[in-house]
Amino acid sequence: MVKVSFNSTLAQKDAKKEEEKSETLIIPEDKDPEDVIHIRHQSKTWYWCMCLGLALMLSGLVVGGAYLYRYIMTPEGEGVFFCGVKYREEDYMIPNAPNPSARLHEIEERIRILEEDQVELINVPLPEFADSDPADIVHDFHRRLTAYLDLSLNRCYVIPLNTSIVMPPRDFLELLINIKAGTYLPQSYLIHEQMIVTDRIENVDQLGYFIYKLCRGKETYRLQRRDAIRGIQKREALNCHTIRHFENRFAVETVICEK
Repeated sequence: MVKVSFNSTLAQKDAKKEEEKSETLIIPEDKDPEDVIHIRHQSKTWYWCMCLGLALMLSGLVVGGAYLYRYIMTPEGEGVFFCGVKYREEDYMIPNAPNPSARLHEIEERIRILEEDQVELINVPLPEFADSDPADIVHDFHRRLTAYLDLSLNRCYVIPLNTSIVMPPRDFLELLINIKAGTYLPQSYLIHEQMIVTDRIENVDQLGYFIYKLCRGKETYRLQRRDAIRGIQKREALNCHTIRHFENRFAVETVICEK
């Protein structure tokens, strides 16, 4: 005779598994089944609301990051040019035959062109062998204004844009691309323009975003071209500062004088 026996421990485990498989939702007697379903619906609504909130936060970070990249950060790669132009120490408004024996000088600039905004941003570092000031310049073709920030004086000057000197953004960008590619190496001439400081500007926030960013918190004055002002003699002693720069195929010496 063979005696068959079962392990009591295994039998208990099998019984527990069967109980787990046969578990059902037990609703307390004092609860309505509709209340349980309503609670589950609220949890799903909270889950989707949380997901929507996270999506809105991420989209805000993306938009804010794009704004910082475009208007605050200035990348040294795409869209930024660092180049120079050589010029002769002559004064030709319309050059016909520049003196080939005149000494050559060079201006270097960091230039950024925002073609969509119709704005040119120019940084003129301190020149090594020229008597001129470092400056930041904004040419805003949308507002038709030019602003100079004299970095030596930490002072801003604003004047109507001179489109006869300043190249439009698209044309200037094409010129810079050709210079960078080596297909056009400018050797140019120098023209002079003299400005007179007139009245102070109190609210620079009315001059557009880019000039506001340049001149915010700094003394800002209006400029007027000297040839448009009557009663000023050419030999009159004035306190003047010079900024040499270029935004065309020629160099420009901008002299800013105070009465």
